[in-house]
Amino acid sequence: ELQQKVEEAELLKVELQMLETERVRLSLVEEKLMDVLQLLQQLRDLNISKRALGKILLSTLESCRDPQPGKAQLFEVLDTLQQELAACELLHQQPPEQAQGQSSLSSPLVISC
Repeated sequence: ELQQKVEEAELLKVELQMLETERVRLSLVEEKLMDVLQLLQQLRDLNISKRALGKILLSTLESCRDPQPGKAQLFEVLDTLQQELAACELLHQQPPEQAQGQSSLSSPLVISC
């Protein structure tokens, strides 16, 4: 009976570790998704065309067609989309007064995972 309790405790520890790992992964996905949404909001405020946005999205999906080993495909797509949106020329062509007002917003957009 004692051995059974020890085995159950070990199983619960393993399960808890798996849950914690999943929680961390989901937290990273949530942060990356928030970054993408903030960039989309900024581009919408700059009146990016639907055609340009579509090209960014298609480029992202094309580059993520073959998933890299060891990297979750969802996170890879979000990460690539965030990089593509951040590289958009419209974000870097803002008038100086608008760029100063948004400089505090742009720093949290870069999250290294």
